[in-house]
Amino acid sequence: MDKLVIGIDFGTDSCRSLVVNCTTGKEVASYTAFYPRWKRGLYCEPSTNQYRQHPQDYIESLEEAVLGSVNQLKEAERENIVAIGIDTTGSTPCLTDREGTPLALLPEFADNPNAMFVLWKDHTAIQEADEINRLAHSWGTDYTSRSGGIYSSEWFWAKALHLLRADEEIRDKAYSLIEHCDWMPALLTGNLKPELVKRSRCAAGHKGMWAEEWKGYPSPEFFSALDPLLDGFADTLNNTTYTSDTSAGKLTKEWAERLKLPEGVDVSVGIIDAHAGAIGAGIKSHTMVKIVGTSTCDIVVTPQEDIGNKTISGISGQVDGSVIPGLIGLEAGQSAFGDIYAWWKETLAWSFNLLQVEQKAEAMEQILPRLTEEAEKLPLTAFDPIAIDWLNGRRTPFTDLTLKGTLTGITLGTTPAHIFKSLVEATAFGSRAIMEHLKKEGVKVEEVIAVGGISLKSPFVMQTLSDVMGVTIKVPNVQQSGALGSAMNAATAARVFHSVEEAQANLAQGYLTFYTPDKKREDIYDQLYERYVALSNHILSLFPLK
Repeated sequence: MDKLVIGIDFGTDSCRSLVVNCTTGKEVASYTAFYPRWKRGLYCEPSTNQYRQHPQDYIESLEEAVLGSVNQLKEAERENIVAIGIDTTGSTPCLTDREGTPLALLPEFADNPNAMFVLWKDHTAIQEADEINRLAHSWGTDYTSRSGGIYSSEWFWAKALHLLRADEEIRDKAYSLIEHCDWMPALLTGNLKPELVKRSRCAAGHKGMWAEEWKGYPSPEFFSALDPLLDGFADTLNNTTYTSDTSAGKLTKEWAERLKLPEGVDVSVGIIDAHAGAIGAGIKSHTMVKIVGTSTCDIVVTPQEDIGNKTISGISGQVDGSVIPGLIGLEAGQSAFGDIYAWWKETLAWSFNLLQVEQKAEAMEQILPRLTEEAEKLPLTAFDPIAIDWLNGRRTPFTDLTLKGTLTGITLGTTPAHIFKSLVEATAFGSRAIMEHLKKEGVKVEEVIAVGGISLKSPFVMQTLSDVMGVTIKVPNVQQSGALGSAMNAATAARVFHSVEEAQANLAQGYLTFYTPDKKREDIYDQLYERYVALSNHILSLFPLK
């Protein structure tokens, strides 16, 4: 009988479950469940960049999504499910007690945002990140050197320190810290004890300052010097990490019953969603996979011999085996992409508040399609308005989440479509800046693959991206690349395949379309990009990197 695997993708808004046939490569069932509390806007304060998610949301959506997909199968097919793979957003950590229970699952902290998972885009820890950078850069070992030289407020230790400082009530109970992508496999396998959790090489290396070079996490002396509140926390994390083609354990009897799955199902070690998406998209040596959505994450894998002992500055980490075991995984990205278009849509829709609810909803749906239609008609010149894409700070190159966006060159003749066009171009310029930075650092990129909602929904954005970057962009025939990548990890962990590369070869879905740069537009975009770089440099001279 054909063996089946399940890939589970925890995104920003929802959990997706995908069932894949390992013999035919076909996606045989899928289901999406939305986080109920998050959907109601609970525990978040956008004005202060606070974004928290309740662990109960993850539990409930996991059950709904898996049952929703499994119930589409015949009974005999369910019995042939051999493994589950999981990816999540990251860095999305949470404080836990001694048993590994997220504090928000304890009655006394059930509605305390500081006891919940801190979503990747939460920027409340900017001060703590600054302190980590200052200390690391003056320490004997620069623990940020494997994270591009700058530690981000979006990451593991900055968020942990912020929570401990901000909330005296949770300090006494807080014993350890866990990433969302580590907690889900630990929960399903019953291995929640902090010291026993099989922690993801991907999350620890890219977000947690873990490196083989210094034999694990930063030293206890480093954390004590940073703030005594962190004393002992690193000791609860095993310095051994695991690649995501490894089994974290077997599904417990309780969870097998809850999910209507057979006992003995392998659960692979977790992975961050963008890295799983890169696997699902077919990443290989010298390929960049762009996960294009509300933000972007750019993943490149390269052989060790290509970069030797060089540390790549200004990116979000270089980690051996974080994507494909045996290859160095490099991560970069933009803090806002589709979110910028959504911001402009919401700005234009401000006056819709005067309309009835039904009218407002109908009008809102028409904004981006109409803007796209009008923007496509506009001529492209070297004198068009220029925008900078830092509306949510800059992630790469050189993280600085305090930076702000800019729009220049507008006149009384500038229309909303002109501005939308400049915002789309700004996000493309940001992508080109990342590509050029990697090239400058000696990283070879021979092809670009794009996945994510925008790659499937907006030919206008994707063609602009191709024209600006000057490369052909391949779009795979994959709706859920993260879930597919996690399914590939699961199949490898269960030894259905001997390697992730073999799983990719057997489960790949082919390509949907290609975007090729238009030479005439490419030449004009070269001139506009020079203006983008000049404007970026001017902004940085006014607000130098901390």
